[in-house]
Amino acid sequence: MMRFQRHAVTALAAAAAAACFATPALAAAPMVKTPAPGYYRVMLGDFEITPLSDGTVDLPVEQLLADKPEKTKATLARQHLKTPLETSDNAYLVNTGSKLVLIDTGAGSFFGPTLGRLVANMKAAGYSPEQVDEIYITHFHGDHIGGLVNNAQIVFPNAVLRAHKHEADQFLNPENIDKIKDTDTFKGFTAAVQPYIKAGKFKPFDGDAELVPGIRAQGTGAHTPGHTTYMVESKGQKLLLIGDLIHVAAVQMAEPKVTISFDSDQKAAAAARKKAFDAAAKGGYLIGGAHLQFPGLGHLATEGKGYRFIPVNFTQMR
Repeated sequence: MMRFQRHAVTALAAAAAAACFATPALAAAPMVKTPAPGYYRVMLGDFEITPLSDGTVDLPVEQLLADKPEKTKATLARQHLKTPLETSDNAYLVNTGSKLVLIDTGAGSFFGPTLGRLVANMKAAGYSPEQVDEIYITHFHGDHIGGLVNNAQIVFPNAVLRAHKHEADQFLNPENIDKIKDTDTFKGFTAAVQPYIKAGKFKPFDGDAELVPGIRAQGTGAHTPGHTTYMVESKGQKLLLIGDLIHVAAVQMAEPKVTISFDSDQKAAAAARKKAFDAAAKGGYLIGGAHLQFPGLGHLATEGKGYRFIPVNFTQMR
């Protein structure tokens, strides 16, 4: 009996081993290779803030920044970055409870296939373009206004479009058009903004102004003549949406005097950045940047001759 049991166990073990070798190994799970939806969400007092990613674009920043190319590359390398630098293009959706306001719109189709994700990410975040009441533009560069249209059609049919009068005058005043050297920006303005003008939906503002309760426009100029930041405030909590006051945080936070070729007035752009950043560091309020790494939200602290960017802590909004 014992001999039979030993033979049975041995036979079963052999059969199991044979089965293992006879069965083909399962292949590894295929890689998905798609990003998570590009939105984030935080509360600012009673306001809901939803940063939206329009995607990223690779920029040869060593050629664009007003610093030695090799120095820029070395600075990036110390932060485990390289050039061309994959650069975020962010917009911000603010729900005040009575108005849904979009600040900037991304590049749309203006900058190639790696951008133009804003509408998809807005829908993933639970909103639709038709729900947007107002759109505030920081300035008229294509990576901020391209998302206004799709195949020359208005994307946000129920929204009023607003921007600083100085920015609009560059393109609406016939006397200025012949002076414009930046033909790409002019073409972008014509393609993206003119449909809203023709539809009677464009309403420029002049100077600093509260556009809806809790959102105030603050002109900075420098990057472009009418470049504008937007201060969002609810229950004493503040968020300054800074547009293009900074492009390459890995370099310009530590050395804020370094400007970029996109700035129309280099000296004034550095001064505008210092003024806004000093105020944010002193006031302890949040900033949100179009080209800070998504979601582009954080605080500033002064450090040496520059600043340290402190990204927001992740929250599940319990």
